[in-house]
Amino acid sequence: MSQAWPERPTLGVIHHKQSRQKFSLTRHAPAEDIGFFVKHYWIIRWDLRDLPPHEQSVIPNPCVNLALEQGQSGIFAPTTSKSSHVIQGQGSVFGIKFKPGGFYPFLGLPISRMRGEPLGVEQALGVDAAALEADILPLSDDAEMVRRVERLLRPRLPARDETVLFMNKIIDDIAADRELTRVEQVSERAGVNVRKLQRLFDQYVGVGPKWVIQLHRLQNAAEILDHEPNQDWALLAQELGYYDQSHFIRDFKSILGVTPEEYVKGRG
Repeated sequence: MSQAWPERPTLGVIHHKQSRQKFSLTRHAPAEDIGFFVKHYWIIRWDLRDLPPHEQSVIPNPCVNLALEQGQSGIFAPTTSKSSHVIQGQGSVFGIKFKPGGFYPFLGLPISRMRGEPLGVEQALGVDAAALEADILPLSDDAEMVRRVERLLRPRLPARDETVLFMNKIIDDIAADRELTRVEQVSERAGVNVRKLQRLFDQYVGVGPKWVIQLHRLQNAAEILDHEPNQDWALLAQELGYYDQSHFIRDFKSILGVTPEEYVKGRG
């Protein structure tokens, strides 16, 4: 049985605390065998009937996502800047968030080639997207949604590729250690040269190690600002490993589309 995870501050959703008035977002752990490839499932539900549409922005991450949404299902590569999605009326989305590198064994091609248009569900899993939407999206029970999706995935699981574990260890180290601020440091920690590290990220993750380092620092910043908006920018930049405030502000805007000050003002 799937297990709902405790909610974290943002779950990658920009201004998540304020957005909870517009929709619900839950995550569910995969079964053990599927968990080699899948990080978690996510389910969004909303009812905005008689209310204006809501545009929600999401922080990028180094994961491939399969999203089931009525008439809009697809498999989406990692992006390098924030993305936005408009919800209106009443509806739901069921998502599969693959671990970094976890979708490569399904695809068999470098994940970097997925950049651009989303991949069709049929191309990767050999199942009709409309039929899958009709089977999953009307359900009101999250656990049943997960069960049906896992019933679909299980016979389609590829052979385990141990490099997936290696890539996740590297990315976990980047997320946990703020002292890892340069690709050369990550390369040394991982025991591979820089060129091979970059090639592995291109093949398995779809984005480069330098961007992943930057992403985790800026995700930390956004979560801090969500809870403590009255920050000293220079001090925050220093805590996140930046040598000066201007570089921090520039990188923050490159990921979230706004400056830290604009981000805080947008919380209201």
